[in-house]
Amino acid sequence: MSTTEPVTAVTVVDGVLQLPIATAAAGTSMNFDLINAGTEALRALDPEVGAVLLTGTGANFCAGGNVHHFAGAEDRGAYLHQLASELHDFVRALAATPVPVVASVHGWAAGAGMSLVCAADIAIGGPSTKLRPAYPGIGLSPDGGMSWLLPRIVGTSRAAEILLTDAVLGADEAVRLGILSRTVADDEVRAEALRVAQSFVTGPRATYAAMKKLLAQSPTATLDQQLDAERDSISAAANSETGREGVDAFVGKRKPAYLGLN
Repeated sequence: MSTTEPVTAVTVVDGVLQLPIATAAAGTSMNFDLINAGTEALRALDPEVGAVLLTGTGANFCAGGNVHHFAGAEDRGAYLHQLASELHDFVRALAATPVPVVASVHGWAAGAGMSLVCAADIAIGGPSTKLRPAYPGIGLSPDGGMSWLLPRIVGTSRAAEILLTDAVLGADEAVRLGILSRTVADDEVRAEALRVAQSFVTGPRATYAAMKKLLAQSPTATLDQQLDAERDSISAAANSETGREGVDAFVGKRKPAYLGLN
């Protein structure tokens, strides 16, 4: 499969679980068949999987929810409650996965699409990438974890301004704020995001899982608690297969063979 060819179904390719979240149909709005399939795949993570890649399949990463479907629902509140519940199951599954999550943020990431960018460990964009909350424009409040994730990335005051003013963030600003990790040329976004995801497949998976656990708990931990957690984590790693292989390879001046280790 070409690295620039978008995937249109949940699939594992070379150890990367590729999760498309939107299709070219309906203006690249979020596709909940794909979201739900992604949740199932994350909950039953194949041992082969060493990274997760979030991607759109059209011109944009994700333009948010399908507002036309919102408008056509007999009970809009009940309909949005169901969609938000399904989306939040997906976000919870992303947060719980022990492997790195990479987002290929080509074009627009709006509404819940922007929420999923914030939920990724690493987000790769291009010069044309734009992000926007998009909720005030349709009179709705955020979902997908944006009200929790965004303040932790950019700070409470800046998050409030972005959400309340429905700010459009260009790629450079998104990188400066830490929402995007970095940018590459627009026509290289998909390939670079896949390359980054693939780089984790043969890496020290137990190390990545430990790092993600420490990062996840740090916002609510005191320095004293985090120092204890780091001490316990590194000492456990030293006696693990991965830790022993990493240290022995360094001393032996060879490349570590992490694949298949715990």
